[in-house]
Amino acid sequence: MRKLVIPGELVSDNSKKAGQHVFVRDGKLYSDCIGLVNESYDSISVIPLEGPYIPNINDIVIGIIEQELFAGYVVNINSFYSGFIPKKNIDFFAKVGDLVSVKIASVNEVNEVDLDSPRILEDGELLEISPVKIPRVIGKEGSMLNILKKGTGCNILVGRNGRIWIKGGDVKLAFRLIKFIESQAHTENLTDRVTKIIEEAKNQSSNVLGE
Repeated sequence: MRKLVIPGELVSDNSKKAGQHVFVRDGKLYSDCIGLVNESYDSISVIPLEGPYIPNINDIVIGIIEQELFAGYVVNINSFYSGFIPKKNIDFFAKVGDLVSVKIASVNEVNEVDLDSPRILEDGELLEISPVKIPRVIGKEGSMLNILKKGTGCNILVGRNGRIWIKGGDVKLAFRLIKFIESQAHTENLTDRVTKIIEEAKNQSSNVLGE
C-alpha cells in the first residue's frame, strides 16, 4: 500500500532520487502536494490525488478550437492557459468547436503555450477525467491503455490534459472502465481488476447472444 503524504511532509532522506512533485530541502525530499508516494529503483515521486493540467513540452493533448485569429487558432487545452496553433502549422480547415490532438511545442516564462503537429479528431466521443489520473489510464509503457483498446475494440487517444477521445468498438464499456480507473487510481492491483471487468462484460455479452 502506497503511503499518503501531504504538502511539506518528508518523503525520503535520499535527495538524489528526486522525481515529480517532490522538492529538496537540506538533503531530504518533501512532497509538494497531497498524493501517494511512488518509489522505484532510481527515483521517488508523489502521485497527486487531484490537480489541474500544467503544460509540459512534448505532451500530446486534446484541444478544442475556441477562436480563429489572423495568424492562427486559440485552443482550449483544459488548463489555466490557452494554446495557440499558427496557421502555417496546420494543413486542414479548422473551425470553432473542432476537436484536435496537438503537441505542446513550447511554454514560455509567462505561460504562453505554442502547439504543433495538429490532427483533427472526427466523430468519436470525448471523455474528461482528472489530468493527474491520466498516467494510470496509460499504465507502465502503455500497458493499461493496451488492455483498454484490446478489451473494448475502441480506438482510444489519451491526452495528458485529462481528455480522452474514443471511437468505434464498445464505447460504453470504455467509458465505464476509464471512470473506474479514475476512481481507483490510488489503489493496488488495478490492472487485474480492470481485466476482470472486461472478462465479465464479455461473458455477459456471450450469454445474451446464446439465449
